[in-house]
Amino acid sequence: MNNPVASPLLSGQDAIVAGHRTHYLVGGDGPTVVFLHGWGLAHRTYQNALSQLAGSGMRVYAPAMPGFGGSTHLSDSEFSLDGYARWVSEFLRAVGIVEPVVLVGHSFGGGVAIRTAHDWPAQVRQLVLVNSIGGSAWSNGRGVVVAMRHRPLWDWGLHLQADLLPQRQIMRVLPVILRDAIPNLISNPRAVWNVANLARTADLTGELEELKRRRLPVVVVWSNQDNVIPAAATQSLRAALGDPHSVTVEGNHAWLLSDPRQFGEVITNIVGFPTADSTGARGSSDAA
Repeated sequence: MNNPVASPLLSGQDAIVAGHRTHYLVGGDGPTVVFLHGWGLAHRTYQNALSQLAGSGMRVYAPAMPGFGGSTHLSDSEFSLDGYARWVSEFLRAVGIVEPVVLVGHSFGGGVAIRTAHDWPAQVRQLVLVNSIGGSAWSNGRGVVVAMRHRPLWDWGLHLQADLLPQRQIMRVLPVILRDAIPNLISNPRAVWNVANLARTADLTGELEELKRRRLPVVVVWSNQDNVIPAAATQSLRAALGDPHSVTVEGNHAWLLSDPRQFGEVITNIVGFPTADSTGARGSSDAA
């Protein structure tokens, strides 16, 4: 079943995952890239950014994860990051993906991507974490670094709101976010709230250290004005991975929505980046 979307490069499709109907976008030809969206949003929110990938020689899949974008939420017994990771693994099988994929996750989707790569290693060949949760540290208002689980939920919300305030991008980003966030809040407020708490308390240090031990190619992308996932959290995530290849861009937490062309360029470069296994090189780079 097809669902119309704005981009001619992507088509809306449905699949049955774990017995429930799931919506997803798919398009392009080339290496398979699977994109996992952020908290409160959906697959469609990112369609302009994902069209850049589809137009750059990649086969892009972007599902609406459980509880968002019309996809059925996880059961109480499955509601956890490992439950979301299991769902991603089942989604890959449901849409017929048999080769290991490049798995890209933004914000909460990054945490799900980490667990998926950790729990289902045969399905992931490269991991790209974009402004991702999973770091263990947070710097409070007094400049004291504490465990991420101590960051209050209101602080997340305050910085998420501030992230949308720059006037030069608010009219570009806010309508896109509200189009998907408001229906999610109306149709499934419990899932939105529960996922917020799941993201707030996520400490994936152990999983990240295991991915380092396995030498899975991982690239960390972060924007230098992000206060939703602040520098301390990203630094702790990188430390657990053992200084992976990193890319820093200009912008805030939603930079890939306000500048989809740059997102396409960054991810295109990453997918073609020689891995540490082939070059033995790691380090950082900056993107304007």
